[in-house]
Amino acid sequence: MAKRALLSVSDKRGIVKMARGLVDLGYEIISTGGTARKLREGGLEVIDVSQITRFPEMMDGRVKTLHPAIHGGLLALRDNSGHMEQLEEQGIKPIDMVVVNLYPFAETISRPGVTLEEAIENIDIGGPSMIRSAAKNYCSVAVVTDPDDYDKILTELNENDGDLSLKTRQRLAVKAFRMTAEYDTTIFDYLQGRNERDKKETSKAKSSKEEADIVFPEVISLNYIKKQDLRYGENPHQRAVFYRETNLKEPSITTAEKLHGKELSFNNINDANGALELVKEFTDRPAAAVIKHANPCGMAVADTLEEAYRKAHAGDPLSAFGSIVALNREVSPEVAREIAGKDKFVEVVIAPDYMTEALEILKNRWKNVRLLRTGDLFINREKPGYDMKKVTGGLLVQERDLAIINEDDLKIVTEVKPTEGQLRDLLFAWKVVKHVKSNAIVMAKDEMVVGVGAGQMSRVDAMIIAGRKSEGRQEGGVVASDAFFPFPDAIEEAAARGIKAIIQPGGSIRDDQVIEAANDHKIAMVFTGRRHFRH
Repeated sequence: MAKRALLSVSDKRGIVKMARGLVDLGYEIISTGGTARKLREGGLEVIDVSQITRFPEMMDGRVKTLHPAIHGGLLALRDNSGHMEQLEEQGIKPIDMVVVNLYPFAETISRPGVTLEEAIENIDIGGPSMIRSAAKNYCSVAVVTDPDDYDKILTELNENDGDLSLKTRQRLAVKAFRMTAEYDTTIFDYLQGRNERDKKETSKAKSSKEEADIVFPEVISLNYIKKQDLRYGENPHQRAVFYRETNLKEPSITTAEKLHGKELSFNNINDANGALELVKEFTDRPAAAVIKHANPCGMAVADTLEEAYRKAHAGDPLSAFGSIVALNREVSPEVAREIAGKDKFVEVVIAPDYMTEALEILKNRWKNVRLLRTGDLFINREKPGYDMKKVTGGLLVQERDLAIINEDDLKIVTEVKPTEGQLRDLLFAWKVVKHVKSNAIVMAKDEMVVGVGAGQMSRVDAMIIAGRKSEGRQEGGVVASDAFFPFPDAIEEAAARGIKAIIQPGGSIRDDQVIEAANDHKIAMVFTGRRHFRH
């Protein structure tokens, strides 16, 4: 009896070649709709599914393969005499291979303005059913879901008289179940997201409270695909891998293209992510960030990217050795020469793009430097998603901290008011301090970070460290604190270092004492009403 393969694909890449290879091996080809037309156009003989089921395609193609003549042929155990007798009684022939991929649901819902009706019509029913039936019976049936596997499958079939090994069929089954799991998860996330948006709109209508705008799903399904194996994790004794979110479009470390250099390490990826997210804060000015151990040791904006990088590196040249550099504009040869200067060393540069000469300068300066290209940083950011932190046995989920503070949001609480230049520096420092580990203090002057106190257990210690790192450049500058000052002692330290303006959330039970200390030292202070803890 000739072997049979059922081919029904949405992605038709390579399907004619695959079918022709199967025919050459003696397979009969069963197919449906558009796939059957494609194969006939390629000169192949095809048995329509309707000839097998003795039913026409129904309901605009919603019902085609959902029939015992198909699923019986897939699910029958070949070594079970009872199963085989039932097939014979019903006139059903076994199907030995299924080549199926699914309606493009993810692509459909990513289109701007897609309707719920369009999304629902792209939920595949027959495809996943055939895939699951074939995968369940992988001991007898091969299930092929990835066009990239066609050549390998045909090679093995030709080398083994038209058969695939049990190991190959098992591998294909695992891949098939992964596909259906990802597919179902995408559908679940989309429909649940619509439900949550509906809840949010209802909640908004019922209440004006800000909390009413925050609705989290009852269940979160995580759908990530392995992007690459890593040599190790944070430390050499820890194994590690890098996964990417499915259907991710936001410019990020995950979507960045590596143009040159060694493979990225676990720590490279984490640090580059922090650097890139920092420069994405600045949409209207060229910005450069220099990151070490996930904290900015240098950050600046300027009228040109070259000047922004020069200022960022000057913020802490010692710490900048072996750093990650992120830029929010295309890298010119002039910027590349600054980065590649004498006595400088960087591990990673990540930027929207590089001019050809700039790329060559950096490649020639360091053989192993990782050069990453993101494309335009300020597109596809309308779906911010969640921020997640894994704890043992659980997952903490929150909205991403995308809050923006403008000058109109600030409350001046001191007798001295900040000057226009100080307000500019305060808002700059406030954006930066959000990306520093708490307790965090950032000292800045002329839109340049001059000192950072990061990850300290007390805020006054963070102020002391930031002042020490500033090496006198903070004189006349400003301070940003990611949370309120619990005592006036940090204000005293800031005053001793010549700080003239401070931005902080406010909200301490000792705010009056803190404000009084600022007034005593003629320091302008503004409250934001928001804090930026980062742990």
